Amino acid sequence: MGHVREPAVAGQFYHATAGRLGQQVEQYIERGAEKREVVAIVSPHAGLMYSGAVAGAVYSRIAFPPVFLILGPNHRGLGSQISIMSSGSWAMPQGEAKIDEPLAERLKSNFPNIREDAQAHQMEHSLEVQLPFIQFFSRDARIVPVALKSVDFETCKALGSAIGRSIKEGGERVVVVASTDMTHFEPQETARKKDQLATEKILSLDAHGLYYTVLNNNISMCGYIPTAVAIVAARELGASGAELVKYMTSGDVTGDYHDVVGYAGVLIY
Repeated sequence: MGHVREPAVAGQFYHATAGRLGQQVEQYIERGAEKREVVAIVSPHAGLMYSGAVAGAVYSRIAFPPVFLILGPNHRGLGSQISIMSSGSWAMPQGEAKIDEPLAERLKSNFPNIREDAQAHQMEHSLEVQLPFIQFFSRDARIVPVALKSVDFETCKALGSAIGRSIKEGGERVVVVASTDMTHFEPQETARKKDQLATEKILSLDAHGLYYTVLNNNISMCGYIPTAVAIVAARELGASGAELVKYMTSGDVTGDYHDVVGYAGVLIY
């Protein structure tokens, strides 16, 4: 049966009842979008009113796999450096998302530094905020949740390649999700400039370049580590291209351009 994780941010970041949440997500879905098979995506994790349009644009454009391996930053700093939940499920207003145990177990054996750690996931919103979009399109999709604190680039590379191997060994289609927001709380113009630097590295599938561009330019992109890991995994899985689906900032929603958070949605195929 395994552990059931209760939602941490239902009623804050998104509506807490199934009906209202369905309507909320529906606003952000692009019905006519052409769907393509992808190996990874980059999607934001702010409150749906702020970043829902970007997440919706991304999830509307992918051919859904049976499994999503979701990588996100550990904002709360609880638990281990790299924390996985490998059994049980995540409860959400629209039903439970089951954890894909075989993939989680393969990843643990391919990457022994990963820790089984439910505590790291208990309060963390970055992975959870992907689920309303995943469940909108597929109630059966299974997940493997991984939360990351700061790790060096060598660790990103090793983890990414272990994820790629673990997915290949299973033979089932899996999409790797990097959950990240971009620049935090800067004026629109500087946020856009910085985010463009980071996005260029993502689009050229340059994990090393992304990691150091963020550090060297002091870009407050919270999930640059999950994104670097996802790029390495995607390359391991044969990815050769990427597309920026949508970029916007919280200012585009609130009208306050003095102090924005950036959001980017990317497909990697």
